[in-house]
Amino acid sequence: MSHFSTIQTSLRQREALEAALTRLNYTYRVGPQPVRGYRGQTQMAELVIPQANGYDIGFVWDGQQYNLVADLQYWQQPLSVEGFLKQLHQQYAYAVVLAHSQKQGFQVSESQQLPDGSLRLVVQRWAA
Repeated sequence: MSHFSTIQTSLRQREALEAALTRLNYTYRVGPQPVRGYRGQTQMAELVIPQANGYDIGFVWDGQQYNLVADLQYWQQPLSVEGFLKQLHQQYAYAVVLAHSQKQGFQVSESQQLPDGSLRLVVQRWAA
């Protein structure tokens, strides 16, 4: 019996997902890599965050998005699963906006985390 849980996300761009994990200071392995679970069970994933307890958090591509896969009984992060996903989605959105802005010739002039946890990003583009 599998102990893995799959949580759907709206994470579609691998580069933005990797940027978000990096901004949140997570160490991850690029796959395909096994996600370690209960009693040596594994599941393959494209990105894997190893945990100190020997159980991993993975992101599996389902053809449309990267879903989180983990044995939630062994979740060992400072935040709950919901808190982790909230932070991850925020940083993912930041990375997507940043990448799209840069493609259109904008540069970041200001980036600030506000007291309520939201991010404020100011971009500008110089006209010739």
